[in-house]
Amino acid sequence: MPSKVSCLYVLTVVCWASALWYLSISRPSSSYVGQLSVPVRKTVKHKNTTFSNIRTRPLNPHTFDFVINEPKKCEADAPFLVILISTTHKEFDARQAIRETWGDESTFPDIRIVTLFLLGKNTDVVLNQMVEQESQIFHDIVVEDFIDSYHNLTLKTLMGMRWVATYCPKAKYVMKTDSDIFVNMDNLIYKLLKPTTKPRRRYFTGYVINGGPIRDMRSKWYMSRDLYPDSKYPPFCSGTGYVFSADVAELIYKTSLHTRLLHLEDVYVGVCLRKLGIHPFQNSGFNHWKMAYSLCRYRRVITVHQISPEEMHRIWNDMTSKKHLRC
Repeated sequence: MPSKVSCLYVLTVVCWASALWYLSISRPSSSYVGQLSVPVRKTVKHKNTTFSNIRTRPLNPHTFDFVINEPKKCEADAPFLVILISTTHKEFDARQAIRETWGDESTFPDIRIVTLFLLGKNTDVVLNQMVEQESQIFHDIVVEDFIDSYHNLTLKTLMGMRWVATYCPKAKYVMKTDSDIFVNMDNLIYKLLKPTTKPRRRYFTGYVINGGPIRDMRSKWYMSRDLYPDSKYPPFCSGTGYVFSADVAELIYKTSLHTRLLHLEDVYVGVCLRKLGIHPFQNSGFNHWKMAYSLCRYRRVITVHQISPEEMHRIWNDMTSKKHLRC
């Protein structure tokens, strides 16, 4: 007989398919959406007491509330690694592929891992309701009440930093990545972080970029002189995937309260790191581009970009079934 979770999962997939079909043929107008009544799970608002020692008035106050939260994720046992995955509402297939492959919290029986998907609120209440139902099944989604958009990716990352500092301060390490990234967990855990060694502090690593602002308004990465007048950015890690010691989460969050917000998330984190005097370490294992699959090639990396849910399953299955083979 199918388990309750299995039935709920099948129901969720059916609901997602129905909702996306509905959205594709008829998107409601903004006035109609505003009148829809959708049940929202009532959550207890947890006061953020971790940062009460900030005495000056914030330049960039993070005044958003959690509308979906998992505050007890780390209560029983502090994890070795928290994985924060930036995602959007329609990416259910990507989230499910990650849950079933490299993001599976039970992959390493002797190492505790917590996986969380980060979202803002969508302007479409139907999508918000679908994510709410998904959260009730998997309990691995965190949402704050800012609008989920490309220009708010920085807010999404800061939400993750805030969550770690508030609800999981005893974690050893944190990884921030995206939903189209494949992560070689063996390399991440055993070759980079090394659980048997003393945890590092004020540590930050990834694919380090040294560049400057793009002033072409047609570019996706356009940065105005008003927002950032300097000709060079501080060194920053590609937002496709970076890893840091958990103490850095609180440091970045605190620093962000007094740092003018930039819409380019990875650049903004780099600005905060410069203020903190933390220099990110270059690691060639983090790839911020797509790479054709090869068993031996993927064994040498930590992250690969632009991987579809189907590819993720195929790569994961191939790598796990051929661990006995040598390159």
